Amino acid sequence: MPAQDPKLISGNANRSLATAISRRMSMHRGMQVGLVDARVERFNDGEIFVEVYENVRGEDMFIIQPTSKPANDNLMELLIITDALRRSSAARITAVVPYFGYARQDRRTKARTPISSKLAANMMVAAGIERVLTMDLHAAQIQGFFDIPVDNLYASPIFALDILHQFNGDMADVMVVSPDVGGVARARELATRIGVPLAIVDKRREKAGEVAGMTVIGDVSGQKCLIVDDMCDTAGTLCKAADVLMEAGATEVHAYTTHGVLSGPAVERITGSVLKSLVITDTIEASAAAKACPNIRVVPTAPMFAQAIVNIWNGTSVSSLFDTATLIPIYEGLYPKGMWGR
Repeated sequence: MPAQDPKLISGNANRSLATAISRRMSMHRGMQVGLVDARVERFNDGEIFVEVYENVRGEDMFIIQPTSKPANDNLMELLIITDALRRSSAARITAVVPYFGYARQDRRTKARTPISSKLAANMMVAAGIERVLTMDLHAAQIQGFFDIPVDNLYASPIFALDILHQFNGDMADVMVVSPDVGGVARARELATRIGVPLAIVDKRREKAGEVAGMTVIGDVSGQKCLIVDDMCDTAGTLCKAADVLMEAGATEVHAYTTHGVLSGPAVERITGSVLKSLVITDTIEASAAAKACPNIRVVPTAPMFAQAIVNIWNGTSVSSLFDTATLIPIYEGLYPKGMWGR
């Protein structure tokens, strides 16, 4: 095991998650892990300036910084913090990017368009990042855009624990639904974890951002449907899928999405929709409107990220966190112990 404890530093994108990760590591791993004292601020013209106040020479550094809205500013913060640490002789720099921005631009869909996620990956590697820890990449192949190790965590084990708690382990009338054909693998994985059937909503688009029509593949009548997706942006597709499922006979509809982007009219749409609940994680810091919305709930990822950082630091398996049995002790205290027997 390395002699030094891991050191965490955070940008401005999600300070609350960074603080929760540091507390979790301090409470449950027998080590005092705080956020490195630094300032990350902007000059009057918008330029980003970083100053690290602590010695980081020879240290194993973890930068906690999702590249969420504003994506360009948060990405530049990540790159400039990396440069500051590299020039301060940090031994290793790992970027903890709970939400990887530009992930939807992972291929050329038309002529003369960029692959922006590859460009973002190149910039991160060129800045000096040596490892990336993220959660639920929009496209799994983005891992191959990096020439460094990438650990992609999954929210489905956390969602499985939450579902077992919310439905008291009674899965008789629960069904997982993929909101499109491309998300079937993600939905199937969760359905397998909790032992329920799977349905699919087939959507057709006439142009980007507009859904022309939806068809439910599978019998959802009398079922409590759980729509599973990796992100919710404007919530238009999600709310329309919920309407289609209710029209097809579902008794209630819930949604589980990893990244609550929730831009534009998203919160307003969710509030007025037939969705009984939308569960998101804290990979992106929820807005005040999202926190006030009665049918939006946030589940924490800090326990999983804290354990993943410890595993990376001491050279043990990160994929072990995909097992429910491993997550149970990590999430103790957040859910009643009696539910784990099911």
